[in-house]
Amino acid sequence: MNQIAKSQFDAATLALLEQVARSGEPLIVTDEGVAVFEIRPCPKPEVVVDRESVMDMLRGSILHYDDPFEPVAEDDWDVLK
Repeated sequence: MNQIAKSQFDAATLALLEQVARSGEPLIVTDEGVAVFEIRPCPKPEVVVDRESVMDMLRGSILHYDDPFEPVAEDDWDVLK
């Protein structure tokens, strides 16, 4: 596990964050030799949902369907009443 002093981390933050993301290895930032925090990449999502499976889940879920392209008048908005 890589370690770096807080003062060095401050000067090279962006490059160090990119290195952690690329390598997947955590980085420990120290303050006067004491570990202060650890930077590690976020885990990659395990489940990839494709568009078709989402559409399959939603299929048949519409309870009522009117003409969605019909103009809406101001009187139709409950919030304006």
